[in-house]
Amino acid sequence: MNEKKQLRVDPIKNGTVIDHITAGKALQVAEILNLKQPENLIMIGINLSSNKMGKKDIIKIENRKLSKDEVNSIALISPNATLTIIDDFKVTSKQKITLPEKINKHLICPNPNCVTNIESVTTKFSVSNHDPVEVRCEYCEKTYRIENVKFHF
Repeated sequence: MNEKKQLRVDPIKNGTVIDHITAGKALQVAEILNLKQPENLIMIGINLSSNKMGKKDIIKIENRKLSKDEVNSIALISPNATLTIIDDFKVTSKQKITLPEKINKHLICPNPNCVTNIESVTTKFSVSNHDPVEVRCEYCEKTYRIENVKFHF
């Protein structure tokens, strides 16, 4: 008897589902979205089986739609993620997240001598590589792998 068991998760009525998150990255995505003290129902699945990816993470957030800046930040961490909008238990929009060419104000430059860490200047980064994701500070012109850059919201 080799029965396959499946975990059932309740659907959300309204909100956002971030699926196909790179395995092990859901908690980093949750931190970017400031889900530490949730006001709404949140479901986070980590290292779930996936036919496409082998393993994946997923986040369901009830009664919340993401800003463009939040979606761009998620793309830096998990460029193959998908974003699904749910209204009244129905999928109204589903899209693959794409890497932005630029991201402003939500990354902190790791260079302590960068002007953005000395003066009150908004950070500006360009995405310079996609695998692995790298960003380049437009002020100090240094390039960093995304896992070496902190996010700020």
